Amino acid sequence: MTDISHFLDELQLDDDDEQPLPSLSWPPVAALLPELRRRLLARAPDPILPAERVGRLFRAAHPHWLLGSRQEAAYVSVVCALIGRAALPPRERSVADVAAALRALLAKLQAAGPERGAGALTLAVAPHVCVFAVTHTQEGAGTSPAWTQASGGLRSQLLAAGGWRDSAHMLTGGGPEDQPGILEAVLDVLRPGLGREARQRCEQAEQAEQADSAFSWTLLQVRRPFLAPLLPRLLGPALLLCDHHEAHKCMLGIRCLHHIVNNTAASELRALRRAEVMYEGLSKRLHHSDADVIQLALACMLDLLAVLESPPSAATPPPAAAPPPAAAPFPVPRRHDDVLRLLLVRMEAEHKVALRRVYAQALPAYLQRMGVRACRHLAGLSRVVPAYLEVSDAPEELTRMWTLQALQQMLTGAWPRLAYSVSMWLACLLRLLVDVWSEPRPRPDVARQLSRRVARCLGLLDAAAHHRLQHALEQVDASCCAPEVASLLATVTTATDKSPSHWT
Repeated sequence: MTDISHFLDELQLDDDDEQPLPSLSWPPVAALLPELRRRLLARAPDPILPAERVGRLFRAAHPHWLLGSRQEAAYVSVVCALIGRAALPPRERSVADVAAALRALLAKLQAAGPERGAGALTLAVAPHVCVFAVTHTQEGAGTSPAWTQASGGLRSQLLAAGGWRDSAHMLTGGGPEDQPGILEAVLDVLRPGLGREARQRCEQAEQAEQADSAFSWTLLQVRRPFLAPLLPRLLGPALLLCDHHEAHKCMLGIRCLHHIVNNTAASELRALRRAEVMYEGLSKRLHHSDADVIQLALACMLDLLAVLESPPSAATPPPAAAPPPAAAPFPVPRRHDDVLRLLLVRMEAEHKVALRRVYAQALPAYLQRMGVRACRHLAGLSRVVPAYLEVSDAPEELTRMWTLQALQQMLTGAWPRLAYSVSMWLACLLRLLVDVWSEPRPRPDVARQLSRRVARCLGLLDAAAHHRLQHALEQVDASCCAPEVASLLATVTTATDKSPSHWT
């Protein structure tokens, strides 16, 4: 031990000294690694052995000396101790020095090649290096440009040392050479910081931020069919993130849940009521006040509903020969109906432009999924759609664009129930046309796009009214409208004699 301490104390390596030194001048690696770990874990920062000096040591060491004996556990302990030094001040220099030292070690393992056992050693240290690199390259984890650059280079070196194509291949393995992955080992490294109890006792918010960032990055790299076997380990932390009170953490959780839905078989999600648990967690997010959270939650919910139940638009009616029931039962509530009903209630009470835009963007997809069963919600739609068409959100008029798209979906799917409300919808569309071409006008391209969508809705409305719309349009006094409105109405009047397919 005295010789090793003397070796470390007297070790003087210049930055330009990159040539491997003769192995005979170095102490055995099996004896040096424990002393390295002890000094790196010392309570007081060791002025003799900073992270920069460890990096120089790895760069100067001969690959044969590094792999002198099977020391995977000892190397892992040294790597963990080295990563721990990144938390010491000055932080920016510490992170860069630690990343440089780890890159030097991985470069020597890559140079040694798998035939000398470097492959097993790379797999042993890779999970810890991966978590460290990802933690300092993700946005929102207290990173800086210097950290991002250093950690990005470290991740590239890790992929090269392990022979992996990309990050997903590194985690899941496989491929022509059937390379092993490190996904389960990475989850083992992350597990202590992901539980509810760990979050509550975490002394520094930055530590929790880094753990959440690394977990979300890891999950989003994994796709079919590798995700399903680890679903029990992934779903819990994702739900905890989704339930976080901070908006950006909540958004991370929703993205993770959406990724799970898109990359897991429906049967796996329905097993053990996992999909129901996800539905309950997402339902709470639909009451959030942040527009970005609502947008992600509505998109995830739409895909999750397809897992929980068959699309309402795909429901088949009973055969014509079947006898009618004695009394028509009240339709059983469906989750699609529950979500659409909540969406309409939220839309009707919302006055913030950002949230109205998010709701209007999500509505067409839900109406398309509902099909003819959107008839159940005509009362709410007849209040929400006209109200959203009346209010401008210039200059893009996105709320009106998406609301017209929602109306088009409603006219396409629920047309059998709209024959008795043609006059109401006709007046709504005509008011919108007049408003668009009145002063102050939106941009010409926006006005033309709105007019085209209104024309499509008028054509579908005419089909729902069994082509009785022409007489009502001919009664519009063109002298009271802008020339563009009169020209459009004349075009619509001529086109109403054509087949309804002209408008679809």
